[in-house]
Amino acid sequence: MRRQYALAGLAEQDLAADPVAQFVRWFAEAEQAGVVEPNAMVLSTADAEGRPSSRTVLLKGFDRRGFVFYTNYGSRKGVELAVNPYASLLFPWHPMDRQVIVVGRVEKTGRDETAAYFRTRPHGSQLGAWASEQSSPVDSRAVLERRYAELATRYPEGEGVPVPPFWGGYRVVPETVEFWQGRLNRLHDRLRYAAAPDGWRVERLCP
Repeated sequence: MRRQYALAGLAEQDLAADPVAQFVRWFAEAEQAGVVEPNAMVLSTADAEGRPSSRTVLLKGFDRRGFVFYTNYGSRKGVELAVNPYASLLFPWHPMDRQVIVVGRVEKTGRDETAAYFRTRPHGSQLGAWASEQSSPVDSRAVLERRYAELATRYPEGEGVPVPPFWGGYRVVPETVEFWQGRLNRLHDRLRYAAAPDGWRVERLCP
């Protein structure tokens, strides 16, 4: 299976001054193009021995400090980030022949920031954060549904659900951000911002 990429190109003079501004531009274009869940990203982490794992998560915020997602601290990604606090994010915007790849160190968000986001989640998602011991084995689907039902009784719709102490946000602080644009004959445009003492430098990578 193979197709040619011929929608657009990416030149150095077209880039914004910093990677977050460029991401804002491309993210808006992905939304306008109707990309399904443009905030879906593949998060890759590694354990203390360097064994990698990947999964799709949702971007829930970004600014000049970094890119934020939320999860259970006891999940596989949470455990791996505790011993190896670096990660890669990949935004696969296939309909536009584009990818964005962010690599950097990871830090937890503050509890105030976590609580502010948690309160914006649907009631069912708040309960789900309590019900699921993410990445842990469970005997059956029925066990999960029973936990959820018990929580729904304890915290009915309209009643505040406390933020789980084992759940919160992570911020990927970018060290490099690559913008990838597919081109004809596999001569893709790959422009990467790399953090430098005086700001950001841009380098073109061979496809």
